[in-house]
Amino acid sequence: MIINIIISTAAALVFSPLLIGIINKTKAFFSGRRGSPFFQMYFDLYRLLKKDAVRSGTTTIVFILAPVIVFCCTLAAAVLIPISPGTGIISFTGDFVLLFYLLGLARFFLIISALDTGSSFEGMGASREAFFSAMAEPVVFISILTILRLNGTTSFTDALGGGGAGNWIIISLATVPFFIVMLAENARIPFDDPNTHLELTMIHEVMILDNSGRGLALMEWAASIKLWLFSLIIVRIILPGSVLSFLLTFVIAVIIGIVESVIARTTLLKIPQLLFSAGIIAFLGFFLSFSKIFVWS
Repeated sequence: MIINIIISTAAALVFSPLLIGIINKTKAFFSGRRGSPFFQMYFDLYRLLKKDAVRSGTTTIVFILAPVIVFCCTLAAAVLIPISPGTGIISFTGDFVLLFYLLGLARFFLIISALDTGSSFEGMGASREAFFSAMAEPVVFISILTILRLNGTTSFTDALGGGGAGNWIIISLATVPFFIVMLAENARIPFDDPNTHLELTMIHEVMILDNSGRGLALMEWAASIKLWLFSLIIVRIILPGSVLSFLLTFVIAVIIGIVESVIARTTLLKIPQLLFSAGIIAFLGFFLSFSKIFVWS
């Protein structure tokens, strides 16, 4: 178990920034540009980690500790999902609740750190983050319940080792909404644009505007680890027993880059509609998981 923890931790820390580089390189290819290097985020993190932080006089200890807590909670959640076939590092009934509550705790400190700056601009982004995450969470849990139902288990990490092989219709109905939520949770197009700084459309980026130096590095690193976590879960759902699951996470990054290249960012008023549509698809998959037509042993 110790070896699995070390491997999962090292993989999340080392390879998660590469996903951002692959996404940006894919988007550059589709727009006819050369784009930044694959390892650009590694350079950015190294540069930020060497800098001291500049903080507003209105901030408190909450703002100082938030980047560390967000980073540690996100990394702990990522470690729970192994990169190799088999059961998870920690496996028990309802373990997916622990997994997403760790992410919820990270989001909580991200939100209150934005509010701690005393900026109404960052408060606006924190409000949007809380509202949209409240709509995305039920979609995630319904998709997970579908996977648990297919595998006849109450442990999500054990279910990722089974995947309900052969039930591709239901697996698709669980994976598609999970992919949609991944785009929302990781501030990707069409829900958000990590490269924009337009006041009326920013969600995630606006909450970390006051962060700098090591604090900003930890926030950005945590965001890439979260993307790694969601990508790994999708891969393990589709191909649970494959030894290529580690490499297929980079394929997910390419797909995200393609999606962001062919569609535009939607308006804020339509984001609830997208998440509601994802919820309908997830609920349909959960409903069909009880049908003998689509489920067999």
